[in-house]
Amino acid sequence: MTSRWILNFFRVASLLMLLVAVALMSAIVTMHFATHGAEVQVPALKGMTVAGARSETEGLGLNLDVDNRYYSGDVAAGHILTQSPAAGTVVRREWRVRVSESLGPQKVDVPGTVGMEERAATLELRRAGLDVGAAAHLPDADATANMVLAQDPPAHAQDIEQPSVSLLVAVPDTEPPDGYVMPDLTGLPIVAAQLDLSKVGIRTAPPNYADLPAQPAANAIAPPARPGSVIAQWPAAGARVDQTTEVKLTVAK
Repeated sequence: MTSRWILNFFRVASLLMLLVAVALMSAIVTMHFATHGAEVQVPALKGMTVAGARSETEGLGLNLDVDNRYYSGDVAAGHILTQSPAAGTVVRREWRVRVSESLGPQKVDVPGTVGMEERAATLELRRAGLDVGAAAHLPDADATANMVLAQDPPAHAQDIEQPSVSLLVAVPDTEPPDGYVMPDLTGLPIVAAQLDLSKVGIRTAPPNYADLPAQPAANAIAPPARPGSVIAQWPAAGARVDQTTEVKLTVAK
C-alpha cells in the first residue's frame, strides 16, 4: 500500500512539474513574440518625399521629425537628404526618426547687412527667405549700439548649406560681451595661455601633459615645440567660447 502511494505521489509530482514547464515555455514564447512584435526595422528614406517618408514611417508605427533643411544640388527640393537612425536599424515602435529635407539648389542671394541696425537686418534677411541664426554681441566703442558688425555667411555667398545667417551685433562698451572667438594658443607657454584666457573670464581645465613624438630633422617643417608650451587645444581656434566654456590644453612635457 505504501509503495503504491509513493508511486502515485511521484506520478502527480511529475505531472505538476510538466505542467509548470509547459506554462513557463508558453510565457517565454509569448514574451518573445510580444517583444519582437514591438520592434521594426527603420526603412530607407533618403530620396523619398517628406510626405512619402511620413506615410512609410507612420505605417510602421514610427514618428518622423524634419529637424533640418539644407540646400542641395543633387537632391530635389522636398526630398529627404539624411536620416537617423540609419536604414535597417531595429528600433521599438513609436521611435523618433529624424531626417533633413532638401531645399534644392540655392537660389536666394544673401543680402549684405553689415552696418544696418539689427532689427532692420533681421527684416531684410526674412524678406530674402532666410532665417536669422544666432546673434552674438560684442562691445564696440566705435560703432552704434545694435549695429551689425559682421555676418556669416557673408553677402552674396554661394553654395551655403542652410538658409540662415548669423549676426555679430555691437553693444555699448559698458556691457560685457556674451562670447569670444577662441584664439590659437598653440606654441604659447602654458602660463601665458592661461593668463590670456583668464583676462576675459574664460576658465581652463588642469593641463594635460604629453610627450612629443620624435620627428626626424630631415622632415621637420617647423621648430619643435618647447617643453611647457601648448601643443593642442579644445575648443579649436575660431570656435565661439564664453564664461561657461572650460578650455582644455595639452602641454609638451
